[in-house]
Amino acid sequence: MPSFDFSSEVDLVALKNAIDVASRQVGARYDFKGTSAKIEFNEKDRIVALTGDSDFQIDQIKDILFPAMEKKEKESVKRLDLKPLQKISGNKLKLDMHVKSGIETELAKKIVKMIKDSKLKVQSSIQGDAVRVSGAKRDDLQTCITQITQAITDYPIKAGNFRD
Repeated sequence: MPSFDFSSEVDLVALKNAIDVASRQVGARYDFKGTSAKIEFNEKDRIVALTGDSDFQIDQIKDILFPAMEKKEKESVKRLDLKPLQKISGNKLKLDMHVKSGIETELAKKIVKMIKDSKLKVQSSIQGDAVRVSGAKRDDLQTCITQITQAITDYPIKAGNFRD
């Protein structure tokens, strides 16, 4: 019976590359000279930290980082969970952004419900941080992929691991 998985994995190499490119651009900008503007990435906790002297400067750093991320991996900005702006020592500000990976249970349940409501002859089940879909006909599976990817636009999901 053919099957595939809906999943959402972070391409860490592309993410680190985008952060490196944006960090070099921030370091080279004339208006950031002599300020605390920088981008850091904690790979273990998957947190991107932006540091700057004002909220305007943080917004400018985001305007540099987000296009660099989109260029390396499509829809990668959608997986960022922005935390509230923190005030650290003196007049410096810090913005932490958590990089989400995998499909959360709420979204997985929503995907399963959408598949059941579509009346296609496929079965779906939640497998950890992925959703496995199986069915007798390959065409039903392809229709399911099309429907779900068009319906879920606020989080990047991919259909992969296709097996016959």
